[in-house]
Amino acid sequence: MSSSTALPVTIADIWEAYKLLKPLLHHTPLTPSRTLREMTGAEVYLKAENMQRSGSFKVRGASFKLSRLSEQDYQRGVIAASAGNHAQGVAIAAAQHKIPCTIVMPETAPLAKVMATQGYGAEVVLHGFTYDDAYQRCLELREQTGATFIHAFDDPDIIAGQGTLGLEMLSDLPDADAILVPIGGGGLIAGIAIAARALRPNITIIGVQAAGAPSCRSSLDAGKPLELPAITTVADGIAVKRPGELTFSVIQRLVDDVVLVDDEAIISAVLFLMERCKMLVEGAGAAGVAALLSGTVKLPGKKVLVPLTGGNIDINLVGRFIEHGLAAAGRYFVIHTRLEDRPGELMRFLGIIADMRINVIDVRHQRISSHLPIMQREETLTLETRDRAQCEQLLERLRAAGYVVEEAQSLD
Repeated sequence: MSSSTALPVTIADIWEAYKLLKPLLHHTPLTPSRTLREMTGAEVYLKAENMQRSGSFKVRGASFKLSRLSEQDYQRGVIAASAGNHAQGVAIAAAQHKIPCTIVMPETAPLAKVMATQGYGAEVVLHGFTYDDAYQRCLELREQTGATFIHAFDDPDIIAGQGTLGLEMLSDLPDADAILVPIGGGGLIAGIAIAARALRPNITIIGVQAAGAPSCRSSLDAGKPLELPAITTVADGIAVKRPGELTFSVIQRLVDDVVLVDDEAIISAVLFLMERCKMLVEGAGAAGVAALLSGTVKLPGKKVLVPLTGGNIDINLVGRFIEHGLAAAGRYFVIHTRLEDRPGELMRFLGIIADMRINVIDVRHQRISSHLPIMQREETLTLETRDRAQCEQLLERLRAAGYVVEEAQSLD
């Protein structure tokens, strides 16, 4: 942390935003997680902002920003760029004020977020593959239409609105020792940090980024905002190539550390929250939990606030996360083998699997290949196993029976 010039937002600004937003938005639940306490040694409190209006915290900043616009701004309408959650926040706020709204989203934005944004009455333009691509197109459209641009994070009113989440968390848990906050462009952590430092100056504030989109971490290391050449992560809500100028200045001054978690940890956290906490949370929203579960952040004995910042995840992606997570846990197992191409050979092979009470999900046959000896066929089996130990036990039994069998390998 460092300190020098005045912050772009004060605690008074955040209180003003809180008073305006209180009748409009939900005061989302803050609940302790006994399971996370047992797994990490920390007293973890989950802030269910995935249950907020629009399914994320973004509606806070968007609603406050639009409340500050002039009548002339309302007549021109608003335009924004977003990977999805800011889009819905702006669309909801625009509908409340009955003003035209255009949102530019990347073509890779989850379908659920696109459809929800349209459902709130916004016109959606799909462009590019990342938030930054959509942002550039948004600026072009603003020049053409004259609409008022609503930045996703680098705006004092947006930061103040997001900071109300910090006020809520610390009003519910005033003696918190630490806060773990996901970072994309930095609007949320900037607002929370300003609020938290005012209410509890010695609290530890840690930002969490996806390892595949480490724009803030790289910028901190360089001492200035940097734009990454490319980013890739399952956490689309924090997939931002460059932090904001305002938000970066706040993070430099008020945030203790920014850590990185990989996609495997994020997927595991999404599945953990679904299976153990009964909460549907998107990848970006689960980043704080990922940092704890992976051991990237260790805070034993501390009271830790973790905002689950969004729950707008595409159901198709949920299915892929589940399959991937089950495979990683040894609960899905894919094997290859070669069998003699004669009656009963596959049944004998499957008999060993059945004896171990392992369920067969899928069997694929390959007879025609220049790599296969004549009168042999290759089999690929997908199995439902109990854990990794049972996978290893199955391989031992099959090999002991004389079969040449290998686990399917990913392409590295």
